Amino acid sequence: MDRLRAIEIFTEVARGRSFTAAAVRLGMAKGNVTKHVKWLEESLGAQLLTRTTKSVSLTEAGLSLLETGQELLDRFDMVEAAVRGAVRAPKGTIRVGTPPSFGAAHLVPLVTAFSAKNPEIQFVMHLDDGRVDIAGEGLDLSLRIAPSLKDTSLIAQKLGSVPQLLVASQAYLAAKGEPLKPEELSQHDCLVNALKSPTNFWTLTGPGGKKSVRVAGSMRSNFGEPLRHAALLGQGISMHPNYMVARDIRENFLRIVLPAYQPTQLDIYAVYPSRRNMPGRVRLFLEFLRERFQNTAEWQTQIDGAAPSVPVEHC
Repeated sequence: MDRLRAIEIFTEVARGRSFTAAAVRLGMAKGNVTKHVKWLEESLGAQLLTRTTKSVSLTEAGLSLLETGQELLDRFDMVEAAVRGAVRAPKGTIRVGTPPSFGAAHLVPLVTAFSAKNPEIQFVMHLDDGRVDIAGEGLDLSLRIAPSLKDTSLIAQKLGSVPQLLVASQAYLAAKGEPLKPEELSQHDCLVNALKSPTNFWTLTGPGGKKSVRVAGSMRSNFGEPLRHAALLGQGISMHPNYMVARDIRENFLRIVLPAYQPTQLDIYAVYPSRRNMPGRVRLFLEFLRERFQNTAEWQTQIDGAAPSVPVEHC
């Protein structure tokens, strides 16, 4: 059997935790899917999946192969697309989804750099909160920033990570006092991102280890920008990726709260529905993103050298 094909079939089973669903997506008989996975296990000398009559789960070896095998498949697809497209320049439109703040601060410069090398490719940027239906909106891929992703029906490639910060205005801290330890956050007006903290718990790591604190406040939002603006106006304490508030901190509009404690960092993913029939221009852009995020730290700008966030008076 073709080992690469067997790995592809295994990843489909592993992502959906279902032989039946994988068979439907691949257009194969379920028995043939089972045969490929069994052959792969025998070839590797390791059990990859634990099967019961009601469920399929991954073994430790299976989890490892899912991560490395997905990368192998994507790399192969990129090479194949490069060979096929070597004789002609890629062209067409790429439709990409992105959170508004990340799109403005980081995706736009990346698109500009990519377009300089690929002038025949145009972009349509769709601003979303990470819950958009990629297929329904006709997107080629979407950048999502979250502690983790739960949608196993999509392929997600981790590009990098970004730290978060707790911030508040000087006016708020002067009026309400500054918390000195995580437990004191429960006594403050905490502005919560409903997508990133759906249960209203903030987890911080610092002296004494990891602490989770249940917080509450006068405002919740599924986007970070309204919470940032509320913090700038003295409404309360909010949590944001560092690129969103770096300029505000440098210019003393906001202060870092509990600087000795690090909130849970967020991962940055490129999410897309399938490698099959992915246009060469999209593969090329995905590889470009991978290389830029791997070889530079431009999306993890530090407070003293960050890309500017959008000033409050312009929003």
